[in-house]
Amino acid sequence: MPVPYAVSSPGPTRDVLGEHDGTPLIQIEGAETFDATGELRLTTVSGTGGPGFPSSVVGVLEGWFSPDAVVQPVELLYPPDRTQDEIDESNTAEMVSSQENAAVAALTELGYEVPATLVVAGAVEGTDAEGKVEEGDVIVALDGAPVPDYQGLITQLERVEPGTTVTLTVRRHGQALDIPIVTGTRDDGKAQIGVFIDPTFDMPVDISISIDDIGGPSAGTMFALGIIDKMTPEDEAAGEHIAGTGTIDVTGEVGPIGGIRQKLAGAARDGATWFLAPADNCPEVVGHVPDGLRVVPVETLHEARETVVAIGAGTTEDLPSCQSSRST
Repeated sequence: MPVPYAVSSPGPTRDVLGEHDGTPLIQIEGAETFDATGELRLTTVSGTGGPGFPSSVVGVLEGWFSPDAVVQPVELLYPPDRTQDEIDESNTAEMVSSQENAAVAALTELGYEVPATLVVAGAVEGTDAEGKVEEGDVIVALDGAPVPDYQGLITQLERVEPGTTVTLTVRRHGQALDIPIVTGTRDDGKAQIGVFIDPTFDMPVDISISIDDIGGPSAGTMFALGIIDKMTPEDEAAGEHIAGTGTIDVTGEVGPIGGIRQKLAGAARDGATWFLAPADNCPEVVGHVPDGLRVVPVETLHEARETVVAIGAGTTEDLPSCQSSRST
């Protein structure tokens, strides 16, 4: 009997350094790769209650009594006007985007230059850029300095004080155009020009990720770490079983995700002894860490990489932690 509740529980994990159904999850062409002895596991959440997958009375009761599951009203997770096909399409798009972000962030961390064509997808409502930039504009310079890639744009903006005027040079219909824009302020206090960007990257290495049965953006950090491990001669994980989660953008910033408690449980179930968690998820972690699992907060890909190296080398005394043992 279907009931109007959604149940989230620990889902499967995948070692991004390994294979699934006989196919390596990460395949790299155009650069030398190296074998690894450890595991870097992405983690997932399994759920019922969505369109076409109703929760049952038994499933909800089991969820209420399970320390690793969460039961919520369906409408909190699944808008009633969305079909399962629409949800699947959105999850697939987010997964594809996370894979591209992971590849760009990993290559940048390894010292590669990843040129990008920065195409304007629109302006942020209420900013000075509204009415000045147009969809299809290509950003080529900021205050006269060329912008060859996305990271370059971010780096240049970090030197700008919010509220000051910058000159954004774009290519529109084949012509260069200088646009003065008064910068706004992002949530982190840094300057923003107020445009949405849809970048097209010119990848110096061919990286493909084969994983068809998992959607969403939360595997990005683990994909990036897997790419780095495969492309470096050092055996970073060195036999350790490390799991984790977190979105990632092309600058290497690790973002928070949902279902952290279920992912911790899934990681422990599948043999992980370490877990890399987005720093913003730390408050949800405390008091819900399975025995034998240590959780390390990370904010950037560089931090995550250094954490994996420390775990593999056994030099973990100074690693931060956002956990306490789960009470029984």
